Amino acid sequence: MGEILPIILYILLSILVIVLIVFIIRLFKTLNKIDRTIDDLNTKMEKVNGVFEIVDRTTDAISSMADKVVSGVGSLISKMFKSKKEKEDDYE
Repeated sequence: MGEILPIILYILLSILVIVLIVFIIRLFKTLNKIDRTIDDLNTKMEKVNGVFEIVDRTTDAISSMADKVVSGVGSLISKMFKSKKEKEDDYE
């Protein structure tokens, strides 16, 4: 019995080493797939970021134009009320 136990332990240890090697190889394959997927996602995100940048610039331009229009309308209205006030003051 004393001679068989070390042989069984060596066989089990060899099986364990083989299983670990297979597991590590599969882990490397999985990591490579994940790496390719992340690279693909990064490429797609760069394209989407370009679209969002265009949308952002467009909204900034529209906002700037809207601000100018509101400012112009506001100054026009203030001039109208200012001129009416001046006319009323002239009558008195």
